[in-house]
Amino acid sequence: MKSPNALLVIAKQPTPGRTKTRLTPPLTADAAAALYECFLADTLDLVRGVPETDHLIAFLPAEARAYFAALAPDFELVLQEGAGLGERLDHALTACLHRGYERAVIMNSDGPTLPVTHLARAFAALRDGAEVVLGPSDDGGYYLIGLKQPAPRLLREVRMSTPNVLADTLALAAEEGLQVELLPAWYDVDEAADLARLARELADAPPQVAPRSRAFLAHYAGDLDLLRDEC
Repeated sequence: MKSPNALLVIAKQPTPGRTKTRLTPPLTADAAAALYECFLADTLDLVRGVPETDHLIAFLPAEARAYFAALAPDFELVLQEGAGLGERLDHALTACLHRGYERAVIMNSDGPTLPVTHLARAFAALRDGAEVVLGPSDDGGYYLIGLKQPAPRLLREVRMSTPNVLADTLALAAEEGLQVELLPAWYDVDEAADLARLARELADAPPQVAPRSRAFLAHYAGDLDLLRDEC
């Protein structure tokens, strides 16, 4: 532990047929897995840009340790533990806080253009008095949650992957008397419309933004008729 701040990325090894299945179609299963690998690599670069933080990957499956060690040798690897997503998030955050980190933030790995300023702001909010920080997603969930004390109810008692995740989390935080700060909203790339949105954003963004995701879209542009229709 080198910093009082822990920033974790939750990730699974890309596997065709199991990764980004809501993007098939317009993508093939192999292409969807390759795209997620681009998202993941771009996300790790975002994390590297956050100063004064220790960087970790909370990964699955257990046999993917070698994959992630090769992908990000500068990140600490921690195996996700728990039956459901909320339990796994709680375990990862609580483990960091019990290790002595003053602030622990965990984020998703499918929003490759997330401004790095949002990540820095999460730690600033926790440092300046917030007990919980949340980054709302446009789909009703969140792309990030940060704590400075364990708050298992916020994670274990919320039904994940529904449009009510953020609202349910905020309701539980209010019941617990926790002070919450919301970051600016952002979006996850889960469906074809999200991929079209990403393509539009990258068309106007500087070339250093999400370079691997940008290269993927350029390579597949001729095949993604749906994206051309929606852009």
